[in-house]
Amino acid sequence: MLPRADILCLSSIDWDFIWQGHQEIMSALARQGNRVLFVENTGVRAPGLRDLARLMRRLLNWWKGTKGFRQVQENLFVYAPILLPFPYSSLARWVNRRLLLGALHRWMQATGFRHPILWTFLPTPLIHGLIRDVEPALTVYYCIDDFASSSPQARRISRSEAKLFREAGLVFTTSEKLRERAARFTTRVHLFPFGVDFETFERIRKSPDEIPEELRALPRPVVGYIGGIHQWVDQELLSAAAARMPQVSFVLMGPPQTDVSRLARHANIHLLPARPHAHVPRYIKGFDVGIITYRLCEYTAHVYPTKLNEYLAMGIPVVATDLSEISRFNAGHHGAVAIVRNLDEFVGALQEAFQSRPPEVIARRIEIARQNSWSARIAQMSALIDEQLRTRRDAGLQWDTSLRRLYRSARRRVVRLAFGLAAAYLVLFHSSFIWWVAEPLRMVGSPQSADAIVVFAGGVGESGEAGGGYQERVKQAVDLYQQGLAPRMIFSSGYTFVFREAEVMKELAINHGVPASAVLLETKAANTYENITFVAKILRQERWRSILLVSAPYHMRRAILTWRKTAPDISVVPLPVPASQFYRHGRGASIGQIGGIMHEYVAILAYWWRGWI
Repeated sequence: MLPRADILCLSSIDWDFIWQGHQEIMSALARQGNRVLFVENTGVRAPGLRDLARLMRRLLNWWKGTKGFRQVQENLFVYAPILLPFPYSSLARWVNRRLLLGALHRWMQATGFRHPILWTFLPTPLIHGLIRDVEPALTVYYCIDDFASSSPQARRISRSEAKLFREAGLVFTTSEKLRERAARFTTRVHLFPFGVDFETFERIRKSPDEIPEELRALPRPVVGYIGGIHQWVDQELLSAAAARMPQVSFVLMGPPQTDVSRLARHANIHLLPARPHAHVPRYIKGFDVGIITYRLCEYTAHVYPTKLNEYLAMGIPVVATDLSEISRFNAGHHGAVAIVRNLDEFVGALQEAFQSRPPEVIARRIEIARQNSWSARIAQMSALIDEQLRTRRDAGLQWDTSLRRLYRSARRRVVRLAFGLAAAYLVLFHSSFIWWVAEPLRMVGSPQSADAIVVFAGGVGESGEAGGGYQERVKQAVDLYQQGLAPRMIFSSGYTFVFREAEVMKELAINHGVPASAVLLETKAANTYENITFVAKILRQERWRSILLVSAPYHMRRAILTWRKTAPDISVVPLPVPASQFYRHGRGASIGQIGGIMHEYVAILAYWWRGWI
């Protein structure tokens, strides 16, 4: 028994799928006082149409839980992650790793779940990222399938699985062929075929509970199969046997995972939906023979069927096709299973199994199941895990792990900072982003006749340099004056650098042909609000009610908003400098340009706070 550990289980099936070793092991460990987080299948292939029901169930489970987390029994929690369904895409894996890791870290922090044992049934690339980030006390890989041969898409898993074989602290396998393959990469591999909940099966076998009504109603004998009706089930063999033995009822109980129309055509083949796992022993109790009729192929050469020990725990005879693991099992248990290689042998083995049930043969089957019980398996697994944990503690690896964790955390922070800085650099200095941000600041009206042209000087303005920008503003005002759009102009600036800026602007205008009598000056304003306040006073004194306003392109929004609040009686047409030297740009922006634009947004907020706009 483990010393009350935290266990993070990365499953290859969902919790509500057919009850298998995944749920059995984690339930048993939770009952022993360990805290278990069971993460439902994150995928070994991209889903297809046949997976639609499972995907919908995943969404429903996520919705029923708290952000996908739910408690199913004491000490056992299930997480239904919502991830991108592309397990071998680098981009999807990057996204999924962050989605899954973020959710796990939040849950672990909320529950005080620390330094867990990471027990994975999956060897996908995503798992390696989680192992690095979770930094478990120990990684256990339970290899239960030859994933690479399960589907064409899953063949890409081989390299990732080889890496997991090498790096896992312990590797468990369900078949000898899987053990041999793992042994090429690690010496820390142990064979643990799936077992049976012997205590539950024994209780029901000894109890007076009757078999389910739907089985009692069938003609006997009943040949039964429990489990998913998938592509590996030999439908050709079953169909031929049903045709040859019409007096026999063949019962297959489990979810159809492939086309079963060939079986459904036979009146004596009965396809029953999956039942809750707690009811399975009562159905097996109603079988006269249990069958395991898988096709022989690369995938099934690695399969150890869970139902084998469940049939034996009920004392019923078992007939199976010549699977490698069944043959190995038979060699260790003196031919407890009838192995068949063709239709004639299958029919003959069934007829022989119907004939007699000597008590000593039934007792031997039950004893074999007892030896293969889950309680025995889990005790052996737990002892190996505990030994590994003690070895690591004795070797002083805790400080080493902590130091690596600190360095990895620091490295992640540096990488995130570098990535953020690089992204910001590209966005700000090599894209049009800043000009897209600045565009709302621009306001340009249509030139029209007005009482005066008002020019706001720049001071140190957006350029940060004395007198920066006033020349282009004077030129814009002179062009408007020469077009005859207004008979007067007002230069507003309280800034002085050797000479008053407003007076320098007046001299520049005169040099461009504007009569001195047409120019008025405002020389007290220190900011835009004062520009408008003091100029508005002049306009009212002169009884001028319309102006053409000249300023920098990205200053115009703040200026117009302030005009509307401070002097709403004045009609203002914004005519900023059409080609500002300071704001000339290509795709990117300079630091000065970014500063000028950000200054305008901050100034608008400040003016709003002060009630000036």
